[in-house]
Amino acid sequence: MTILAMDQGTTSSRALVFRDDLTVQATAQHEFPQHFPRSGWVEHEPGDIWTSSAGTARAAIEKAGAPRIDAIGITNQRETVVIWDRNTGEPIHRAIVWQDRRTAEICDRLRDEGVEDQVTDTTGLLLDPYFSATKIGWLLNHVDGARDRARAGELAFGTIDSFLIWKLTGGRSHVTDATNASRTLLYDIRKGEWSDDMCRLFGVPRELLPEVRDSADDFGTTRADLFGREIPILGVAGDQQAATVGQACFQPGMMKSTYGTGCFALLNTGDQAVRSQNRLLTTIAYRLDGKTTYALEGSIFIAGAVVQWLRDGLKLIREAKETQALSEQADDSQQVVMVPAFTGLGAPHWSPNARGAVFGLTRNTGPAEFARAALESVGFQTRDLLEAMRADWPQAGDAVLRVDGGMTASEPAMQFLSDILGAPVDRPKNTETTAQGAAWLAGYRAGLCPAPDEYARAWQLDRRFEPAMSDKDRDRRYSAWQRAVQAVLSV
Repeated sequence: MTILAMDQGTTSSRALVFRDDLTVQATAQHEFPQHFPRSGWVEHEPGDIWTSSAGTARAAIEKAGAPRIDAIGITNQRETVVIWDRNTGEPIHRAIVWQDRRTAEICDRLRDEGVEDQVTDTTGLLLDPYFSATKIGWLLNHVDGARDRARAGELAFGTIDSFLIWKLTGGRSHVTDATNASRTLLYDIRKGEWSDDMCRLFGVPRELLPEVRDSADDFGTTRADLFGREIPILGVAGDQQAATVGQACFQPGMMKSTYGTGCFALLNTGDQAVRSQNRLLTTIAYRLDGKTTYALEGSIFIAGAVVQWLRDGLKLIREAKETQALSEQADDSQQVVMVPAFTGLGAPHWSPNARGAVFGLTRNTGPAEFARAALESVGFQTRDLLEAMRADWPQAGDAVLRVDGGMTASEPAMQFLSDILGAPVDRPKNTETTAQGAAWLAGYRAGLCPAPDEYARAWQLDRRFEPAMSDKDRDRRYSAWQRAVQAVLSV
């Protein structure tokens, strides 16, 4: 058994070939350009997404020795919007990325009209430009003729998974899965269907929308010319939900946090769609065999991206891996706090217009203090999320946090995370949990992978980080962070 996982992210496309025991046989990765037409706007060329995804898939298969691929699983950056012509497959505009804030005023207007409670009751989400619906509306209103063409059924909308499936199948499948649908502001997460009320509210014609399927399901077969033969696509999940599956968080109360470009923490709440009182999101964790499992989610927009800023913006480092060593040189007497609100603040604050700031600067502050403050900002933001989760769902109080993503390789960052949370943090042996989750979904559908309980028993711990910071220091440092956030929100 061999499974190909296609992991399409915000800054790069990756592909991994998994053996029958779900260990990685080969990988390939390709970064692609980011486009920032205006302040707060973020776009991708759909052609770059497609060519990098197809190219890395071929490269990974070749590195693995060209084995027979039995199934494909797809995981993807969520909320990002593509609209394309059904006949030609050509996009009508660049993809509008989940980080994009151009529709903030639309969200403010709808909030002022008093519709946010209705939106949250139906979709589990908040009115924020982060999600897909207002991005779709913007494209329909700003691309000549797009709205009329959408109503006529000439155009198709998809999150990145749907766009890739369309391309992989040669336009034969216009589908998505429940986890990606649940991030659009258009999907009724309790009824498990597109909401006519939400479509009317956001001005999105139903004719644009893909069919929604389980996370482990039949999504079509690839064109034979892509990989030498037709291959079934059997697993799809948004990146954070795929990581939840990859971390085997199948039981209510289990939590995971993924540290990539952003940071996303999910708490499994079982068959309960818990309505947050602390501005967290109620979302679909996965849907298997027609049964929906829900989660509370907190989203941080800037995690690994703050390291990219140190490298590309401030030119303090040449490679991301230099951050750890630089941070260890920081002066312990300085308490520099960085709030990386480069594209607003996510949960639990949800302030799209907030902007970043650094506090506690002195004449002695230098690159090392900036590096440490950048890494620590991720821990502080994670605590904000977990405090809100514990308030919404007290059963999560003593849970261990499972972590994954590129930043988890930093020992100081993970130790600080445990310190500031005052709770254990578990890092798995396999940190490719997002891609592994997609691979397991495909293998489960194909009958090649074990059931959830058996799969969960195979999860392996690499290291548990235990809190070593005193309660006094923890409270003092978190209070300084809270003051810094309030200062940013007050500007």
